[in-house]
Order: sequence, then C-alpha cells, then structure tokens
Amino acid sequence: MAMDIDPEDDLLQDPTDQDYPALERQPSYYNPLHSFNLAKGELKSYKQQYGDIYFLRLAKLKPAVEAIADEEWKEFEIAGDTVRRVDRVLDVRQGELCWVAGTVYMDMPLKPNILDDISKDHWISAPPPREKYLSPTGQDQIMLEDESGRLRLTGTSLQLSMLVTGCIIAVMGTENANGDFEVVDLKVPDLPRQPQRWERDESSAVLSDGIGKKRKSDAQERRTEGGKVAIVSGLRISGDQGDTMTLDLLMEYLLGEACGPTEQSEVSKISRLIIAGNSIAEGTPLALREDEKRASKKYGYDSSAYNPAPTTHFDNFLATLLPSIPVTLIPGESDPANVSMPQQPIHPAMFPRSRNYAAMPGTSEPGWFDSVTNPWQGDVDGWRMMGNGGQPIDDVFKYVEGDERLDMLESLLRWRCGAPTAPDTLWCYPFQDRDPFVIEECPHVYFVGNQPRYETEVIEGPAGQTVRLICIPKFRDTGEVVLLDTDTLETELVRFSVLEGRS
Repeated sequence: MAMDIDPEDDLLQDPTDQDYPALERQPSYYNPLHSFNLAKGELKSYKQQYGDIYFLRLAKLKPAVEAIADEEWKEFEIAGDTVRRVDRVLDVRQGELCWVAGTVYMDMPLKPNILDDISKDHWISAPPPREKYLSPTGQDQIMLEDESGRLRLTGTSLQLSMLVTGCIIAVMGTENANGDFEVVDLKVPDLPRQPQRWERDESSAVLSDGIGKKRKSDAQERRTEGGKVAIVSGLRISGDQGDTMTLDLLMEYLLGEACGPTEQSEVSKISRLIIAGNSIAEGTPLALREDEKRASKKYGYDSSAYNPAPTTHFDNFLATLLPSIPVTLIPGESDPANVSMPQQPIHPAMFPRSRNYAAMPGTSEPGWFDSVTNPWQGDVDGWRMMGNGGQPIDDVFKYVEGDERLDMLESLLRWRCGAPTAPDTLWCYPFQDRDPFVIEECPHVYFVGNQPRYETEVIEGPAGQTVRLICIPKFRDTGEVVLLDTDTLETELVRFSVLEGRS
C-alpha cells in the first residue's frame, strides 16, 4: 500500500540549489556533583565495620523525622492517654502510649545469609537466586532499632506502609503483654529542601547587580528555550550482530541522520544523552579450542579468554556520538566497574577513542564525555537531577509485595535515602564518617535505569516540592528512549524497532 510522504521529509529528492539553514544542537548547561566519589589508593579501606553506616544514617535523619512526629502527634490522645516521646526504643514501657524514632530492620528468613555463603562449598549445587525475600508462611518480622536495642513492631498500620531495612521512621503506639510494640501510626522524614532552579550554578536563582536590582544569571541569559535530555539504559552491548540494527537506529536518530528536516529540528533540541547503566552485556568469555585449553590462571583469570568485542563496540558507539552530543555515562550492574555501591566511574582505559572527549585529569570542569558514579546527581539546565542504574530499586523490590516501581521511587525520596538496603542486602562501601546515600537536597528529577517498563509521575512534598519520577526501560528489550523537556519537565517516549522479514 502506498503512503503519502511530506515532500520536505522525503529523503529521496532531486538535487537542488536551495540553501538550507544549518541546525545547531541546543547547548547543555551541566554542573555535576561528586557526592559519591570514593577516596583512592591507600585512603580507601574495607577494614571498617559496616554497622556504622546505620548509626550515621540514624544520627542524620532522626532529627528530621522527630520534628515531623512531634508536630503531628503533639498532645495526641487515645482513650484519655496523652502520647509522650521516648528517646530510646528500650525506654518504651508496657501499656504506655508513646512514640519513638529508629531504624527499620526486616528480619526475613529468606534474605541472603553470610553463614550460608560460607557453607556453600559443601552444596551439590547453589540455590537459584530469590526473586523475593518475603516468606510465604508469614515468618517475616519488622524491627525498630537504635543504639540501645531492638523492638519488634506489630499492627495493621504496618501493612499499609512500604518498609525495608535501613529506612528511618517514627512510630506511635503501645507495648503489649508480649513485648511487641503495636503501631497506631508512623511517620517518615519526607522530602528535604528543594533548591531553586539555577541556584547552584550561580549561587542563587537570581543575582543582584549591586544596586538592589535583580538580574538573570549568565547561564539563563545564554540559554534558549526548548532543550531536551535523552535518557537511555540497558543497551547491553555484546558485540555480536544482534546489537547492530537498533543501536544504529538510536545513533542515527540522535545525530539527526535518520529523519527529515522537521524531525531534525526537534532532535537538535536534545542537548545531552544520559546512559543509566548496563551499557555492556555481562561478560561472555571467548570459547577456546580443545588444544588451547590450559590450567586455570591465578584468581581464575585467563587473558586468552577475554572478549574485547563488547567494550570495543560500545567505545565506537560513543565515539560516533560525542562529536555531536555530550554524554553522561552511569555504570550499572553488568558494566566493568566495582560491584559495591557507589559504583565508581568506568575507567577511561575502556574507551580508547571516546576518552579523547573526557576532561583532563586534575581539572574541575566536566568534559564532553563524563563517566560518573552510580548513583549520580548533578544540575542539568539548572534542574537538580538524581539517578542510578537500578540496583537500589531492584533490591527494594525483593522486600515488598507487588511491582509498583514508582511507589518505590517515591518511598526512597520520602525516606531521604537513595539506597536504604545497603549494606544489608545491597553491597556498598563501609563508610565511617558519613552516609552519602542520605538525600540532603530534594531533586527536581529522579530517574532509575533498567526497569521493566517506562513509567513516570510527579509527586509533591509538604513544602511545595515537586519531583518528576521516571522509570527508564531496558533499551535492549524495548528499544525505548525517554526524552525529558528541560523547560516543562514533561517526558516523551521514542521507540525503535526492527521488523523481521517473514520466511
């Protein structure tokens, strides 16, 4: 069946002497934060205890949740009893109406156990990974703990709230005859202060000209309207022929080569590409011939079995895009970076061609190609953005019923913790002086990569904060890319697909 094509978008046209205006890509005003960068060399040590992270988190967030609880429950009464605050969980007394703040611990028999890991050498075969930690027989228990001890929580109100290990909450109720604390209500720290747009770029949203008048910042004056940010995740490049078509379509779309003048004008508004994890497929060593097989190397590494095709293909993909569009690269679970959170930037040695666009060592200004940490946060066109490769949300998913990913994103923000289950079931670095996963400033955009499907919504905070939540789907499975409008924070979905021929 014939289709009518707009003459302006028809790529097959006769030569013409008409002059066409050259399109320029929208500039990207980019100011990353370095909140998750670890010390290097001997300054980085894994000899510390992991439990300190929970005490640091509790010390940071307890005042916030106590302020909310005190305002909400002040002079609250049930059957003539007035609620009172207790400082520690062990100060709770039986039959007394009170409230206390602490850290949630989920006692779940199906969670990973270090003793099982030690004894796995004696197993005939390793057990399959669990999709959920929830016990089908109801053996899970919810605890509240602080530096003094631990208190078991019960009550129907707990079933209405999403809770995981590591989140800080305040609970109101009474201790029953069994020693359990029956919860009547609970509070979370909720969204923190949200910076104004452009606040960090120019120290404030607007600048004074010295005589009392207000003027726009330089970045705002230089910027034109209509910018967009493309966010993609789960490329999972393996280096085989299966990668070629969809990746080429994505590359040609971002370069404006796969569309006519009308679409090219829209593509030119895309000022930055953010790749949110799992860019490279999990390692698949090269198969050796029988006469090439040899004894296992030290630590199980054999350079002759290393397959460089995935990283080479990914490097070529980036090197083709970078002359036209800046790229922010967030590592993911399958990428060549450290496994524990926060994942550090992928080493530039993995990108012999693309690293030419990166910042010079020792400079503070970001380069055109910015390999960053996971999680990551920074300012793009004045908006505070925060995102990760999906591991924190995938781990929270194992604690709760259902698969409402947007609810999980919202809960992490209201808990003010980007990775609450670390270090219990999510590997992380043993921090001693601070917990970088505590969210101190509310982002305007919170995105999470490698999710089952594209979802988005806007949530609001108690002080008027608004946050755009985005679940970024896996490109390898869906062929989908999310475009974020940096004027309105609205999103749109672009899908690429290859039609397979019929035999």
